[in-house]
Amino acid sequence: MWNYEKRLEYPINITRCNPQAAMIIASQYGGPDGEIGASMRYLSQRYSMEDRNVIGVLTDIGTEELAHL
Repeated sequence: MWNYEKRLEYPINITRCNPQAAMIIASQYGGPDGEIGASMRYLSQRYSMEDRNVIGVLTDIGTEELAHL
């Protein structure tokens, strides 16, 4: 389903360390409003749904959020 190529879409050149920016980026991945939190919410909500179409949509959205990592 996924094709992973280990290269950057937009090459970057980091010239200096910025701890404040690093904290913001880290919170976007693992914080309460980050990618992991969003994917876990979608994937756990699917178990309380009765409609199989909704279950499929929540699964697709949850796995797509995981792909952002």
